[in-house]
Amino acid sequence: MCFRGQFDTSPAFDPSAHAEAATSQLAIDASHNTRLQFARFRDCANQVTNQAKSIAKLLTLIALLFSFGAVASAQQRPLLTEDVDIIPPGSFRIQAGVDFVQRARFPVSGLNGDLTRAGVIGFTIGLASNVEVQVEGVAQNFLAINSRGVSAIALNIAAGANSTHDTGDFFLWTKIKLRNETAHLPSVGFRFGVQLPNSNQATGIGLNQTNAYGQVLFGKKFGREARVNTFANVGIGIIGVPTQIFAQNDVLTYGLAGIVRLDKMFSLVGEVNGRANTRPGTGPLGTESKGEARLGMQVRASGLRFDFAGIKGLTKFSPRSGVTVGVTYDTPSIFKPAK
Repeated sequence: MCFRGQFDTSPAFDPSAHAEAATSQLAIDASHNTRLQFARFRDCANQVTNQAKSIAKLLTLIALLFSFGAVASAQQRPLLTEDVDIIPPGSFRIQAGVDFVQRARFPVSGLNGDLTRAGVIGFTIGLASNVEVQVEGVAQNFLAINSRGVSAIALNIAAGANSTHDTGDFFLWTKIKLRNETAHLPSVGFRFGVQLPNSNQATGIGLNQTNAYGQVLFGKKFGREARVNTFANVGIGIIGVPTQIFAQNDVLTYGLAGIVRLDKMFSLVGEVNGRANTRPGTGPLGTESKGEARLGMQVRASGLRFDFAGIKGLTKFSPRSGVTVGVTYDTPSIFKPAK
């Protein structure tokens, strides 16, 4: 063994040198990994920055579209009375809101309670300088039942239930502006439409009927820069009697409203709107006189028009009181209608 050790020329193993080499290699690897992680972080940061710039450009474009949309003249929500003015051809109006009314009465089903209309929506298309088409209705009605009377129709409500809900009936309207206002005479228009049977009468809220309406519209502006916009509706509604076969009641519809523009941002609004029974007494069940007054405000901000109003019932069969809030967006002209 001694002689072999004397003549063995292979290098001897040095633990300290091996440790130093391993430590050096680890340091090199760590430095390399750090550079790779930093490069990846830098690439991610650049990607996020580019995405943020793209989103900022998109938001800027949307803001410009909103600002262009604010030029439309007709301003509807929170009013029910229809303005004579028409939105620009090729443009759209989108409206959405929520109503809450107390002591809503439903004579046909005998229900009485607090009603929430969630998703009071409206969609309008300008088809010409004097023609527009409207779709409006309620996405869902929720009634918190306070009392239950005798129902004239079969209901699908449990005996101990304290609430019910259903889709509201939707309306399809066509509005035509017949003449512009002059220095002494008002503008005149005509609107006709149909109420679709979207509701389920078994829920006790809707009547699931098809009704027809026609209205003559009037409008007149007053004051400096036409700050005061007044308009009125009068017409007829052909309403089916839900408890009788082949029966109808022709009710008188009416509305008187005004918008007072205080400045570029705020406007006061108010109206009286409803229908009047033309039959003796209260009329057939489900066709009674109804009416309400609304007083509120429109607020223009960020290209949108926000609104809120208080509601006061005017007849025996109208809700006692309530509130409504909503928002409207008018688009620019985005298509050219056919002539």
